[in-house]
Amino acid sequence: MSLDVVVVMDPIESIGIAKDSTFAMLLEAQRRGHALHYVLPGGLGMIQGTAQARLAPLTVRDDPAGWFEMGQPSQRALGAGDVVLMRKDPPVDADYIHDTLILGAAQRQGAQVVNDPRGLRDMNEKLAALEFPQCCPPTVVSRDAATLKAFVAEHGDAVLKPLDGMGGRSIFRARAGEANLNVILETLTGGGRHLAMAQRYLPEIVDGDKRILLIDGEPVDYCLARIPQGDEFRGNLAAGGRGEGRPLSESDRWIAAQVGPEMKRRGMRFVGLDVIGDRLTEVNVTSPTCIRELDKQFGLNIAGMLFDAIEKRDGR
Repeated sequence: MSLDVVVVMDPIESIGIAKDSTFAMLLEAQRRGHALHYVLPGGLGMIQGTAQARLAPLTVRDDPAGWFEMGQPSQRALGAGDVVLMRKDPPVDADYIHDTLILGAAQRQGAQVVNDPRGLRDMNEKLAALEFPQCCPPTVVSRDAATLKAFVAEHGDAVLKPLDGMGGRSIFRARAGEANLNVILETLTGGGRHLAMAQRYLPEIVDGDKRILLIDGEPVDYCLARIPQGDEFRGNLAAGGRGEGRPLSESDRWIAAQVGPEMKRRGMRFVGLDVIGDRLTEVNVTSPTCIRELDKQFGLNIAGMLFDAIEKRDGR
């Protein structure tokens, strides 16, 4: 029996299919005979307390010359038989929060929402890592520039970042005595209005910022190490990092075992852990990536693993 797979994502016409994990999920769902439905941007809403979406039938193909076709959109309620993939990229702003509230109503109406809307609201991707302090490097979060500056002075070398960024944007490395440290902190905190995070710099970044994928709390056996290139200290692929697949190490599996059960408990079905050396730096729950790179390097079908879990939950 087929499912209706409803995808909430950034505009499909603008994605790069060679590296897009949402696209990998859509290809796999279609291969299994499930019907695909694309939520038009801004298409979630409620009518008389019922979660609704403006949906267009969708077909996809793995062809960079033309990777999707869309049918005539229509409005309908979300409910039983629907699997909703919530795959919008950050920022987790007011519009994003409102969409998760509507998806929470869809969940109560019987839809299976991946990931759980409450978890998406509760788990800031930077702060969520700090729920597992035994896994993390020394970290401080503050609006106070003096507190952040003292942290840099204590550790000598630190990474400073906002709580709402992605893809390596607005991440700074600063050393004690850095001439630009004051302006970096002013920029990140908006003059003390916004929280910023400081973490001790981990020199193991030269070997890569590893992305470990969890499906229902269990790790995929391989991770993607995103290795900084040239004079760049960030490993993010969006910042020019080179992706290199590797088997999970013993410490990678230990971190996954610490984090995975809590992710499963919260209904976070597909999660990406960022690990440098043997330290956890972020827990990505909104739209984790790296499926296509790992599939290509190791002959995997990670989206297939996810849909095995989704279909099992749905009783298929």
